[in-house]
Amino acid sequence: MTMILLWLSAALFSLGVYGLLTRRHAIGLLLAVELMLNAAALNFVLFSRTFGQAHAQIFALFIIALAACEAVVGLAIILSLFRSTKTVLADDVNLLKG
Repeated sequence: MTMILLWLSAALFSLGVYGLLTRRHAIGLLLAVELMLNAAALNFVLFSRTFGQAHAQIFALFIIALAACEAVVGLAIILSLFRSTKTVLADDVNLLKG
């Protein structure tokens, strides 16, 4: 059972990396980051269950809280960019260029 969950976590993390490298849409990028964070949290919970220490579950709770904060701040940034540029494509946004 442990190996199956480790493979599931590796697959989730790989999907997140693939989504982060191939997506152009800003919301898709945020979803890819969420997948990667969830894979890390699953690993922490799995290792906590395997080795019997509760420290990893505390880290998993911090990751879940961090993911919620990242989603709120990321969506606020995307809404602000959409209001000013009328697009959410990451390639088309070049506000920092002179």
